[in-house]
Parts: sequence; structure tokens; C-alpha cells
Amino acid sequence: MSLRIILICCLAGAISACQSGPGNKESEKSLSSDSRATLSDPDATPMAEALYSNLYELSADHVLLGHQDALAYGMGWKGEEFRTDINDVLGDHPAVFGWDLGHVGDAQNIDGVPFMDMSRWAMAAHERGGINTYSWHMRNYAVSGSSWDTDSCVEACLPGGAMHELYLEKLDLAAMFFSSLRTRTAELIPVLFRPFHEMTGSWFWWGKGNCSADQYKALFRFTIDYLRNEHQLHQLIIVYSPDKFRTAEEYMDFYPGDEYVDVMALDDYQGFRSKESSAMTIRRLEIMDSLSTSHHKLMAVSETGLETIPNHKWFTEVVLPTLNANASTRRAAWILFWRNGRPDHFYAPYPGHASAPDFIEFMNHDLMLSLSELPDLYK
Repeated sequence: MSLRIILICCLAGAISACQSGPGNKESEKSLSSDSRATLSDPDATPMAEALYSNLYELSADHVLLGHQDALAYGMGWKGEEFRTDINDVLGDHPAVFGWDLGHVGDAQNIDGVPFMDMSRWAMAAHERGGINTYSWHMRNYAVSGSSWDTDSCVEACLPGGAMHELYLEKLDLAAMFFSSLRTRTAELIPVLFRPFHEMTGSWFWWGKGNCSADQYKALFRFTIDYLRNEHQLHQLIIVYSPDKFRTAEEYMDFYPGDEYVDVMALDDYQGFRSKESSAMTIRRLEIMDSLSTSHHKLMAVSETGLETIPNHKWFTEVVLPTLNANASTRRAAWILFWRNGRPDHFYAPYPGHASAPDFIEFMNHDLMLSLSELPDLYK
């Protein structure tokens, strides 16, 4: 075990200890019962509670590395046994594994990942101590279209709407999938669930201008209530993730309520483009730190990246200075880079790419954690 991993494990233990005994006053204040993040589901499973608590503790000093579809494919390979482009470059896997439920009910998801393989890989990631997070690029059921068909669909999915029964069928399929993710002892594996993301933009049918904020909140609440109450899925950690915003009020426009959110996150590609644009992202993270603290939630960068990484120093010149700018920005629990889908659409380095040495330098910073550096998050 490396010295760095030992220090991380000791840190987790030390933070836990200072919750019940004397210690550093600043640490006691930051982890006090008044400010500590708690899960929104009163019936959350013990493993979900443990994961959330440990993420909270780690977020005081570390940001976990995430990558979308990391185990499914990479540049020049597909579906190999626990392989990731991140590991091919770094010698370690991401800590957070991103997946998407789009096209649930079909054999493959929206990005061509077989759902049976996704289930198997997610369980393998959990067994190695990693975290799984799920977005859902949901089809537009009102027009038999995609997420990007922006005709009204939100009201149609709500009770009494024309597509409500079909929407329930899709929720049942999602619930069946989540219920399939189990440990060797048949316990439900906790997952981060990020429905209806980027709603502050207008490109999805649930986005701004395509539904009202009240309609959005109603569908979000209905969805979570249905999964919790009808399917008894209490292992879900719910992530609310707008796209770019300017003010706290704008961030909260679509917020469904503390009873339905565990992580206040951000999808931000624009702000992470360059050193010049990153100032706005730093400000966004500062706003999110204030909001997440007052609402007793975690915060995260749930989706970002620079397509094809043309700036070969991007990770150390843009991403790291943004995350490490101040105490507020460092509170992000994880950052997830988008998928390595094809030669003109990738967001993480692979062997031979010019950004690979810079990425290694980025990940060697004490702020960043990969899979093997994690303490046991589920106890």
C-alpha cells in the first residue's frame, strides 16, 4: 500500500473520530451535526448511508476521478475484461464509473452498451470499491423521438397525461435494472442516480423553455417517489445537475426540494474550456458550495470534458487550477469526464495521446483520487 493511500485512509478515520471527540475546531465545525450532509431518503439502505457519509468525509480534501462508459469501450477496443483507457494511461482505474439508462428496455443503451454487460461491469466496479453513477437520456415518448426532440413531453408523463402509463413502464424497467445490481450477498448496490440533467439548457425535452419549472419539479418528484415507494429502491443517491448558470437563484429554479436531492451537481463543458473561461466555473462552484452547505448536500462536477483534448496541458492548466482554486471549489466530491466514443469524440486520454503525461501529473496531485486510492466507501 502506498504512503498516499495510507494517509487517505488515516484521514477518513481522523474525520470520523473528530465527530465524536475533541480535535481541530475547524474540522469539528465543518462536520458538525448542523452542517453535515444527510441522505434525503429516510429509508436509505445502510450501504447507501455509508457511501454518502464517506463521500462527504473525502470531499473535505479530495476529488474522485470519474469517466463515462469507462469499462464498456475505449480508443481501439471494446468490451474487454475490466479494461479502461484511464488505467491504460495511469495504471489505475477511475473511482467513479458513469453509465446511461437511455433506451432502457432495449438490448443496448443509447451509446451501444449492452444492458446485461453494463449490469455485470457495474457490479464488478462496486466489488473493487468503485462508485456507479447513472444519467438517463430518456426518449421523448410523446413524439417517439429522442431526448433532443424538444416537443412537450413532461406534462404527458405526469399522472393523467397521455404518456403516463408508458412512462410507468419505463420506470418499471429502470427499477428492474437497478434491482439487478447486487453484491455477492444479494444486497442492493448503492448508485448515484442523475435524472433529467442539464435542465437549465433548452436542448432536452425536460429543459428550460420546453416545460415550466413546476412541471419539471413535479416529474422529478413523481419519478423518485415511484422508485422509492412502488419499487422500494432505497439505495439511490439522487443527483440534481443543471448546466451552466450565473446566480444561485438560477441554479435553484428547477430544484425539486431537499426531500428529493442528495447531491447538488453541475454539468459544465463551457467553463472548463480554457483558463480564460474557468473563472465563471470557479464562481459557479463557490455558489454551489454555499447552497450545498445550507441545504446539507454534497456537491460534484457531474459531467465535463474538452472534446479530443486539443490542449495537451489541459488537465494541469485548466482543470486542476479550477478544482483547486479555493476551499469552495475543492468541495466537489467527484468530477466525471465524458466518454471515449470515437476518434473525434473522446474526453479522457489514452495511450499515445499527447495529453497522457499531463493527465498523469494531474492525477498525481494530492487533490485527485483514483480507484485503488479509495478507502472502503461502503462501511
